[in-house]
Amino acid sequence: MKALMLFLTLFLLCSTQLFSNEKDSSLDGYISKYKKELFSYDYEKNEAESSKLRDSWIAPLRLNYSYTKRGEDATLKEYQNAAIKMDQPIFASGGIIYGIKFADASKLYADYSIDVAKRKMIKDAVSILMQIKQTSLKEKKQHYQIQNSKINLLQKKEEYLNGQLDSGFLNNAVIQRNIVTQSLYDIQSSKEKLISRFQALSDMSYKDASIPHLELLSSEEFLKNNIVLKMTQSEILKNRYKKDVTVSKYLPKVNLTAGYTWDKAVDERDYYNYGFKVSIPLDINTFRDIESVRVDYLKSQVVKKDKQRELDALFEQVMHNIKNFDKKMALSDENIELYDELLKETQELYKAGYKTKYDVDTLKNSLEIQKIDLKIYEIDKQLELLTLYEMYVNDGK
Repeated sequence: MKALMLFLTLFLLCSTQLFSNEKDSSLDGYISKYKKELFSYDYEKNEAESSKLRDSWIAPLRLNYSYTKRGEDATLKEYQNAAIKMDQPIFASGGIIYGIKFADASKLYADYSIDVAKRKMIKDAVSILMQIKQTSLKEKKQHYQIQNSKINLLQKKEEYLNGQLDSGFLNNAVIQRNIVTQSLYDIQSSKEKLISRFQALSDMSYKDASIPHLELLSSEEFLKNNIVLKMTQSEILKNRYKKDVTVSKYLPKVNLTAGYTWDKAVDERDYYNYGFKVSIPLDINTFRDIESVRVDYLKSQVVKKDKQRELDALFEQVMHNIKNFDKKMALSDENIELYDELLKETQELYKAGYKTKYDVDTLKNSLEIQKIDLKIYEIDKQLELLTLYEMYVNDGK
């Protein structure tokens, strides 16, 4: 009975409570259910590993039982022995508290590591989807360019037959038509490859899936809600507590000891004991061990500063690229206005008999090409912003 009570007391001391860690994001829908399931297992395993590390200071109970038969004086005697023993640290110069904090910090760091990997996959899926939409626009644009090349070929053919051009100009028109047609085939091949990659990452249909519209971020927003910086900050915290745990490992430690033993041979007897013990390890590598974790702690601080500088440079590069696309969009706007005006004038001249149907159709196609360019540049801007949003997490968005 005494052994049972001791066992129950120690079991309750060792038991822990697990908390679920729900990870959800509005962008999760872009990756497949299997990908999300894999990440959920990563979070679940991290929770289990963290709980195991957090409670590693709780020493295991040692349960022993033996049964033997031994012949003595022409008789066979039975011997039974059972024991429960505990050797539990209760004071480790702060090591227990630091160990728990280290476990929590390690879990936070591991969670951020999973978050970063998950955001990378989401970014890849969204990026590929954007590229598919963009490639569809390029495909449409290429059809207009092919139409213009065919019109140019017909014009050159007529001029050649009328003796206005030599065969070299006609040959160049044929080559140009072939080049733009082959470019269409290349665009279509690239699109199929992108579709295949998207289907490997997502359950969505690329035809029905819409791409998110990303807004411009300020540098302060980008850094404040940057998941990579948060991960590096959690690594600093983890290494700090690891240093504290390592230092406390070489300081005095107090253990509570207890045990219960039951023997049965000729007679049955039982006894228990309890007490405590104090230990101080003396290790030649003490200062080297402490110095090693101290260096890790200092290094992680430098890593964060270096990462922040990299992110500053990345933000500036993205903003520079976006400004360039804005310039291209402004130029396309000017071209649209110009082609629209020329088209109206050419249509009037065509009605008056001064221009051909070829001239009208060429300008119509050129106008549509400029409109498509405008949409392509807008997706280019979104792709640049996606580079930032891969690391930007605010309220689960």
